[in-house]
Amino acid sequence: MTGTSTAEETAGRERRHELGAFLRSRRERISPDEVGMPAGPRRRTPGLRREEVAQLAGVGVTWYTWLEQGRPINVSTQVLDAVARTLRLDGTEHEHLYRLAEVPAAALPDEAGTLPADVQTILDGLSPLPAAVSNGRCDVLAWNDAYAAIFPRVVRATGCERNTMWMTFTLPPCCNPVMNLSEEAPIHVAVFRHRYIRHLGEPGWKELVQRLQTVSPEFARLWAAHDVAIPGQRTKVFRHRAVGEVRTRSTNLEITAAPGARIMVYTPIDQESRDRVGWLLAHPEAAAPDHTH
Repeated sequence: MTGTSTAEETAGRERRHELGAFLRSRRERISPDEVGMPAGPRRRTPGLRREEVAQLAGVGVTWYTWLEQGRPINVSTQVLDAVARTLRLDGTEHEHLYRLAEVPAAALPDEAGTLPADVQTILDGLSPLPAAVSNGRCDVLAWNDAYAAIFPRVVRATGCERNTMWMTFTLPPCCNPVMNLSEEAPIHVAVFRHRYIRHLGEPGWKELVQRLQTVSPEFARLWAAHDVAIPGQRTKVFRHRAVGEVRTRSTNLEITAAPGARIMVYTPIDQESRDRVGWLLAHPEAAAPDHTH
């Protein structure tokens, strides 16, 4: 217990030190005239002084000084927002400030609101490997023809239901493409919680969890277990009514130009699975669901 506490204390000191260094670097890049303040007497360092940042942000000089010095003080999102505006932080820097200040309820930038134009070209180039783009909340944002062939119900869904977490826990067994669901569901939820903790308090995430808990007792049970796991390569087995079982290995590739988004690639792990994906691509009519509920 003592070792754990010491490690946490060390990590906390390092984080606060990083926070102070980050704030100093941001204020040093802003000249007084940029914010309408007189240059005053000769300055020993470039940029704004601490007291000037505090004045412009409407916070106490002592409090801001302690923040830069890395002292363990409480901060609110409102005060951090004021500091961020004063230091003219962009979206990524604003998020970084929240992380360093350990403010879990901070509203982060929307994930992958607009994907770079090249992403669809990349997805199409990956075919015949099924591939799609998803955000951290598991909303499916783009896909290629091979992905559409295996997961027709996902790509035909609209709005908040075009979501792999939603599909996994709400589709009935006759239509659920996940064969190894007993193995996959606990991992899926644990990885989702790993991402969810970065978005505590965000309405879209809270709403999805609440809806899933309402409609799926299995999701509610797994969510209540509080298991957490990091994303990783896994074997996923899917079924398609026209070809049967397709065995794949999943790989996630982060898209740095769209924070929070990732390309999910499903590589068939045997010749039979590769042949079945190829057959589906050659027979696009087979991708249509054969019944509704």
